[in-house]
Amino acid sequence: MKTIKEINEKIKKGEAVVVTAEEVIDLVAKKGTKKASEEVDVVTTGTFGPMCSSGAYFNIGHSKPRIKIGAGTCKLNEVPCYTGFAAVDIYLGATAIPDDDPRNKIYPGEFKYGGSHVIHDLVSGKNVHLEASAYGTDCYPRKKLSTSINLKDMNEAVLFNIRNCYQNYNVAVNLSDKPIYTYMGMLKPNLGNANYCSAGQLSPLLKDPYYKTIGVGTKIFLGGGIGYVAWQGTQHNPTVKRKENGIPQAPAGTLAVIGDLKQMKQEWLIGCSMLGYGVTLIVGIGIPIPVLSEEILKYTAAKDEDIYAQVVDYSEAYPQVVPGSICEVNYAQLKSGKITVKGKDVPTGSLSSYSKAREIAEQLKSWIEKGDFDLTEAVAALPGAESGYSFKPLKESPSISQE
Repeated sequence: MKTIKEINEKIKKGEAVVVTAEEVIDLVAKKGTKKASEEVDVVTTGTFGPMCSSGAYFNIGHSKPRIKIGAGTCKLNEVPCYTGFAAVDIYLGATAIPDDDPRNKIYPGEFKYGGSHVIHDLVSGKNVHLEASAYGTDCYPRKKLSTSINLKDMNEAVLFNIRNCYQNYNVAVNLSDKPIYTYMGMLKPNLGNANYCSAGQLSPLLKDPYYKTIGVGTKIFLGGGIGYVAWQGTQHNPTVKRKENGIPQAPAGTLAVIGDLKQMKQEWLIGCSMLGYGVTLIVGIGIPIPVLSEEILKYTAAKDEDIYAQVVDYSEAYPQVVPGSICEVNYAQLKSGKITVKGKDVPTGSLSSYSKAREIAEQLKSWIEKGDFDLTEAVAALPGAESGYSFKPLKESPSISQE
């Protein structure tokens, strides 16, 4: 057994042995889990893909005279922000779009610009146009503000994503006879393609399936800078069925993450337009897994062929909340370029980038080896299968009553 304190001492001295989640697979095949767990101190993971439940909050600083944007309106490059805070605090959601966007009136809509693109522009150092209105008070008399603003001008700029880093996800297909446009991309009719979205054997929560090292307060690579796990993400559901290796077979755990946007890099936060669906933010996340025991090392060595996902019909079953799936496939099959569904060979495509996930894991490894990144002890466990928390799983059907 090791401790995070002991590993941090080795990092400080430049003695820590760090490998990526890819490299550990070969190491375990060569030396076995016991020997590898004695040698390795940290395993780095990575993922880079669209994560819709993302956004950023800003304190833009006070104008002269002062304005109370709270409960008023505010737009950045015509994209509306949430203003229900104090005077000059705003939140910009990644999926927000301008009021005059035609949306899906001309189907499928192109959704050329939204909140995610504003975030990318700010991180890229560009000026954005801020327009705000307020009702005016004695202490905040100004009622209109129109100005150009830059990330460096803001008092605070914080990326705060309430659901990122999904632990496994569906493989989307289309059983209907017409093309459909979804957050999983365009799906061709009659099983014309299958889209998935995960780095598989590099993905953080698939390498720590029971959240034994990843918890509230875990320090992470976020958008090219340093961030932290703030809480479990929305829709966190660790109670789904798992294989014998502990890895969920369906969408399960999620993370809420937070970090200083001013530290982040434009190549790791990318605005993305999804035809017929909307906009989203492509986010880069990397999480170090401290090798505290042989058991933890064993989890990190899971291979693509050990990780299974459910194939789901997005033409009927998904939108109508029909439980179950067509079949399940592993990530080695998905990455081969085709899977077999209902006796048909179906070409596969990934919405996440495996090569970028590898870059993130390598970058995080480099930071740790140089002593620029140490590990944190989680201050609270995520609700999970072995966390000891009482956790109520998500309902299988909608709880909203319909007229």
